Amino acid sequence: MKKHLILAGMLACFGISAKAQDTKIEEPKGKAIIQMFENFHSGFGDNKNDIGFELERTYLGYEYNLGKGLSVKGVMDIGKSSDVSDLHRVAYMKNALIQWKTGDLTLNGGLISTTQFNFQEKFWGYRYVMKSFQDEYKFGSSADLGISAAYKFTDWLSADAIIVNGEGYKKIQGNDGFNYGLGVTLTPLKGFQIRLYGGLNQKGDETKKDIANVAAFMGYKCDRFRVGAEYNYMTNTSDNDNADQNGYSIFGSVKVAKFADIYARFDDLNSENDWNISKDEQAAILGAQFKLGKYVKIAPNFRMSIHRDGSDNIYYAYINCYFGL
Repeated sequence: MKKHLILAGMLACFGISAKAQDTKIEEPKGKAIIQMFENFHSGFGDNKNDIGFELERTYLGYEYNLGKGLSVKGVMDIGKSSDVSDLHRVAYMKNALIQWKTGDLTLNGGLISTTQFNFQEKFWGYRYVMKSFQDEYKFGSSADLGISAAYKFTDWLSADAIIVNGEGYKKIQGNDGFNYGLGVTLTPLKGFQIRLYGGLNQKGDETKKDIANVAAFMGYKCDRFRVGAEYNYMTNTSDNDNADQNGYSIFGSVKVAKFADIYARFDDLNSENDWNISKDEQAAILGAQFKLGKYVKIAPNFRMSIHRDGSDNIYYAYINCYFGL
């Protein structure tokens, strides 16, 4: 009888302990989001007087895990704006969303990150040095108000869909249209990935033209290096009829030490029938990145822009700095 009582007590204690562990796993927890992008730059030739320190962007926010696959996130984006003096900074709400993950399904709602070039940006890996191609040349916005869904069918196939206002995170909804996007990601081999995306930004206004985006990306990465290439096409830029643009970006990086790597990238932007030739260019960047501990990165680099309209080439030297939690 005594043995039975001891055994029952041990089982009860085990059950209470297991329950406590399960409860602990489901306990809500959060983390701060702090990221700062800074640089020191110096131009050459006609731009030799453009020299100094610059605070490009700061992200401040908080992400909270509610348990059972639910989480919420809010992020402020503090950066430059063309609407005010360069001496000032403007704060925007970059993300204000709720996310639910269950199995292979992920749902997002609110002011969310868009899926148009998020994959390429992460693969490029040096956002604090330079934006990815579509973001750099304004092919779309990195965040917007709406909903998105992603599903992983197999280890080699996943798909995502998104519906947002189409105005970006810096503007309120200004028309009755929506921006629809559909993406497919393939991983036929370990480390080798293919990304296809198509989007339509409906303007809901007869005076404006709908904007269509098509993008294709292919890349390979491993512990020692990564290399990627993307092609992008956009119709009716800024809602203007026949104002089409296209371009490609090729980039790569090699790890030369545990704390250092070398990266390079080449962009080529074109406008059909040269309607935007004053901004069409070929751009190249070559640099290195050094990780100073867990939270700090420093990336010296050299940049060159070749303008298609025949104006003088532009040369710059940068030292980009990143701090992030």
